[in-house]
Amino acid sequence: MKVVIKFLIIIISFTAFSQSVSTHTYAIKNNDSLKLDVYTPYNIKEDSALPVVIWMHGGGFSKGSRDGKDEQQLMKYLAKNKFIGVSISYRLSREGYKTGFGCQCSKQDKLFTFAKAVEDFLDATNYIIQNGDSLHVNPKKIIAGGSSSGAESVLSAVYMRDYFIEDTTNYDDIKYAGLISFAGAMVDENYITKENAVPTVLFHGTKDDLVPYSRAAHHSCKFDETGYLILNGSGVIFTMLEKLNKSYYLFRVEGGRHEVASIPFSELDNILQFLNNTITYKKVIQTKRLEFKQ
Repeated sequence: MKVVIKFLIIIISFTAFSQSVSTHTYAIKNNDSLKLDVYTPYNIKEDSALPVVIWMHGGGFSKGSRDGKDEQQLMKYLAKNKFIGVSISYRLSREGYKTGFGCQCSKQDKLFTFAKAVEDFLDATNYIIQNGDSLHVNPKKIIAGGSSSGAESVLSAVYMRDYFIEDTTNYDDIKYAGLISFAGAMVDENYITKENAVPTVLFHGTKDDLVPYSRAAHHSCKFDETGYLILNGSGVIFTMLEKLNKSYYLFRVEGGRHEVASIPFSELDNILQFLNNTITYKKVIQTKRLEFKQ
């Protein structure tokens, strides 16, 4: 009898913290059928409308996948904590190119790559909004998130869509409530304004030689290299948000390099608490945390 009871407890516990996963095609771009995975808490009420994190993986626009091990772990964590988790595929525009996304990839090609990723992220967001009722999504609590190239893309989608998208009328209904960037940067921080600033989570290493922490060249390219492009990383972004008296959560790793782009699972509770306090309760919170690379 005791064995049966223990077994039932295990089953009940598993059910309480499990989730359902569904896959959807959100856009077709030439030969690319772009899909997203939606992770929904199990036994959700029919009329529930939950906050959602739309996630864009990293990989230098040439690799990575929406269902990688870390992506799945993040999505399951979100569902366990009563969020809808959405992990998207997008066009890997640099896949197969010998120049990659470094200093041999021209500035024009880099900006074009950013633009296509921004478009894909916005299209995925539109799909989530348009199917919000069946997916149990609260359209007022959409959080954009990404790491590395994904973080560069979501920063651009949230703050610089007018720069990268010629006609933004298709995206007028999109209003992000928050942003998560692990080792991301943007072309021009001046596109962050009092009107469009949202609570922003920033994780970055100060010695990142691929995506700069401050204002510096992408991939540390030299001025005379074709891939020379100045980007503004977390150090610049949080300063702008501070100037505008907007909420941010900065986790700076002194001496850290691009490994800080990895999803910091031990910090996710703190991140969700920050987002809940700033989005749900409208608190202005400006947090700086410092860690030294071991």
